[in-house]
Amino acid sequence: MMEQRISLITLAARNIDTLAAFYQALGWERTDSPDGVVAFDLIGQTLGLYPLDKLALDIGIEPEALGHGAMTLGHNVLSREEVAPVLAKAETAGGRILKPAQDVFWGGHHGYFADPEGHIWEVAHNPFSPLRDDGAFRWNGYGEPG
Repeated sequence: MMEQRISLITLAARNIDTLAAFYQALGWERTDSPDGVVAFDLIGQTLGLYPLDKLALDIGIEPEALGHGAMTLGHNVLSREEVAPVLAKAETAGGRILKPAQDVFWGGHHGYFADPEGHIWEVAHNPFSPLRDDGAFRWNGYGEPG
């Protein structure tokens, strides 16, 4: 049985130095990793950056086959007031705002940005899924933040 867990999210990078600089400009700290891999430890996961051509070679497919997948990466925050500043930080770091912070039909508050290579992030406050004190997310929350 495969446990319900994502341990590592790897983004294929056309320019790994530029992409790494973007995430560092957000305030993220790199962790030691082997040559050719950039890693940022998250709460319970790691975000990895790896050259697109090397990732394709490792998988055994042509680089063009990786394309740009239709997915988003979610970053939830503790309050609706935190959404806009996170989006602003992403824009200052070199990202592009796709949707400014706003209320959403399901009762939350969110916005979207793309990193310099087009990976899309949603920044959201979901009042129905409050974060744990350490920032951990669970779909229906951990109860009231304490």
